[in-house]
Amino acid sequence: MQSQRKKPRRGLVVAAVLAGLTAALVVAPSEAPAAAEVEPADYSISVDPASAGPAIDDSMYGVFYEDINHAADGGLYAELVQNRSFEYDPADNRAYTPLTAWKETATAGATGTARVVDDGGRLNERNRRYLRLDLHGTGDSDSGRFGVANSGYNAGIAVQAGKKYDFSVWARTDQPRGTPLNIELRDGTTPLASPLRVTARGDRWTKYTGTLTARTTSGAGRLAVTAGGSGTVRLDMVSLFPRDTYKGRPNGLRKDLAEKIAALDPGFLRFPGGCLVNTGSHEAYEAPDFERKRSYQWKDTVGPVEQRPVNANFWGYNQTYGLGYYEYFQYAEDIGAMALPVVPALVTGCGQNKATDDPELLQRHIQDTLDLIEFANGPVTSPWGKKRAQMGHPKPFGLTHLEVGNEENLPDEFFARFTEFRKAIEAKYPAITVISNSGPDDSGTTFDRAWQLNRDAKVAMVDEHYYNSPQWFLENNERYDAYDRQGPKVFLGEYASLDNRFSNALAEAAYMTGLERNADIVKLASYAPLLADTNDAQWRPNMIWFDNTTSWGSASYETQKLFMNNVGDEVVRSRASGTPAVSGPITGAVGLSTWATAAAYDDVRVTSADGAALFADDFSGDDSRWTKAAGTGSWSVKDGAYVQSDAAAENTLVTAGDAAWHDYDLKLKATKESGKEGFLIAFGVKDTGNYYWWNLGGWGNTRSVVEKAVGGAKQTLIERGTTIESGRTYDVKVQVRGRQVTLFLDGQEWGSFTDDKVAEPFRQVVTRDKATGELIVKVVNAQDAPARTKIDLGGQSAIASSKARLTTLQGAPDAVNTPTDQPIKPRRSTLDGVAGSFTYTFPAHSVTFMRIRTG
Repeated sequence: MQSQRKKPRRGLVVAAVLAGLTAALVVAPSEAPAAAEVEPADYSISVDPASAGPAIDDSMYGVFYEDINHAADGGLYAELVQNRSFEYDPADNRAYTPLTAWKETATAGATGTARVVDDGGRLNERNRRYLRLDLHGTGDSDSGRFGVANSGYNAGIAVQAGKKYDFSVWARTDQPRGTPLNIELRDGTTPLASPLRVTARGDRWTKYTGTLTARTTSGAGRLAVTAGGSGTVRLDMVSLFPRDTYKGRPNGLRKDLAEKIAALDPGFLRFPGGCLVNTGSHEAYEAPDFERKRSYQWKDTVGPVEQRPVNANFWGYNQTYGLGYYEYFQYAEDIGAMALPVVPALVTGCGQNKATDDPELLQRHIQDTLDLIEFANGPVTSPWGKKRAQMGHPKPFGLTHLEVGNEENLPDEFFARFTEFRKAIEAKYPAITVISNSGPDDSGTTFDRAWQLNRDAKVAMVDEHYYNSPQWFLENNERYDAYDRQGPKVFLGEYASLDNRFSNALAEAAYMTGLERNADIVKLASYAPLLADTNDAQWRPNMIWFDNTTSWGSASYETQKLFMNNVGDEVVRSRASGTPAVSGPITGAVGLSTWATAAAYDDVRVTSADGAALFADDFSGDDSRWTKAAGTGSWSVKDGAYVQSDAAAENTLVTAGDAAWHDYDLKLKATKESGKEGFLIAFGVKDTGNYYWWNLGGWGNTRSVVEKAVGGAKQTLIERGTTIESGRTYDVKVQVRGRQVTLFLDGQEWGSFTDDKVAEPFRQVVTRDKATGELIVKVVNAQDAPARTKIDLGGQSAIASSKARLTTLQGAPDAVNTPTDQPIKPRRSTLDGVAGSFTYTFPAHSVTFMRIRTG
């Protein structure tokens, strides 16, 4: 996961359809157009049923799980108590304290103090803090109770009437006769279950358990643990788990979320990240002065949960490691998915971009990785195989693939370390496929260098990541057609179109037809991210959304599920006609912007291609000719320049000129005054979501790119390694001619590109399901016009039935699934009249899978 960046018809021309395709994907009508409103476009698909294209592996599509958007604690991990071991810390999140989610509570007449301590009385060295309750009672346990109540996650602890919830706590007391503990579930003053009573005995840590049965349904419950009498009682690992976890496992997974993932029938499960893997310190957990912000290291996450240390999550919260490597392996096995773990390579990414130069530490991580393979696959007589068996799984998990690193922006430093991992793994475990990566983007200098290193070293598989606009996915269906068939295979480990509307899912579906067509190159693919809590989402899009009481699949979930449940065994050769391209010159106004930088601009001039003046501003007056489009930053005319002085503000776009401008030159002077990055020069500006900009000194002044924004989602068109110096004035020129753009910096040509890729809205692929004898014709129609399509299956002799099974996703392009309304869901039907050649009209804005039985 990246931290941040990114029609004419045959016969009857309906020019507005393709000309407005981008707008249809971005600003859509509230309802899907009826078929009668737009004339159908005519297409053809020719299939050769006797041909055999690339085989498709069972593991082709899978899921990528990362603890982003509170996907683990408060999400897939079914624990209902937040901050159960009092380990929250400002290092995890500035708003946190050790008593976050806890509040003192007492019955009438009871008093006491509650404080979190870290001393020699702790539960163990890896679980350092605990709650100390000093009770100020009379010694009569029935005279009143004092303690704490936990608010759970978000609105509160969710329980369902009739369901059982397993409580546990570690406790010790200084009272010889013991200290009675009262455990209650309530919503305000309303009891949600009959109280549970246990008595803590002895001044050493002991685990106490019990079960609460909910008699009322609530999404805002509180768990109260109170003690009676006097003296001191210590508590740690206060836990409440639904009995009804996925497959009924203790320390298990939230059932509805686990089932939605399982329903995808994923071929693999990639975990645990993502940015969790390669950010922070790579040192081991070493008490007492351990680094809270550590890369995810698997040995911290196995063994008894009360002995697993905590870590600061890269995404701004705490992670308990209750959901650890053992649980990941077990879940992968439960859903029939290949486990695909990712380990740190000692080069940080996700904006940190630092290589750790410590040979001894590198060797320790390499040994940890070898031990991980032993933990997964070793016999019970081996040290780590024995550990796995002690946790309840004597049988090996059967690990076959392992990835080293994630989105490193330092390709040479990464690859030097990757090589050491690869050598050690292949020497001891030659059957393991060791996967490398190509950085955080679909192109650019890091991508090109990483791929060169991977090709030269004959790496087996390379992980690619990219998040782009719907336009990009429609334009790049042929991306893998030209990949070297003799080179490394591709693992598309993270990809998504940047929103959760149906238009995004349509673009992704269109792109997936290209993935399947290239199944000999693209061996694995997973959409990302997988899960998001609606109350704590750091990233959009996401496949599955949830709150405390319910969960639902996005439009992209339904698309992924349709593809993943209907993969097929091999590609069948097919051809389709395309949509004639309608295009014009790049048009739009000009703009200036900054990102975490203060900058000054001067002498802005726009001239037409024949030299006529269109606009000029030397800022000798005011800024009345400029529109503060983004509404952010602090812009003012100062000393004859236009200055944005807020060095913390992001995307401060101001614009000037006419949206109809085309074929022009933009010239200006730009000076970075302070801040983290450089400056941004915009052109072809239609509005704040649709523009081009030249981002000089972006990403912490490490990269310079031209980005194209469509509907607010950006894609990279060209990249250079240029950095920007503070206090230096740069001469900038952007030359726009038709759809070609040439850029100049200080009089020298910096780069050029032609933005002429066609966003093809009609895509298809055909696969064969050998078990059923069916052809699966998969068609995406991402446009306003229905697609009237002649389908040629190579003659009647190939067809075993005149009926086909259809599954269709259809809706308005701006449709979004919600907890109460899922407009995008599969609709199943039967098509009569299938023959060697027949016609079918695919609805506008639709994905259709047609299963046809062959002889």
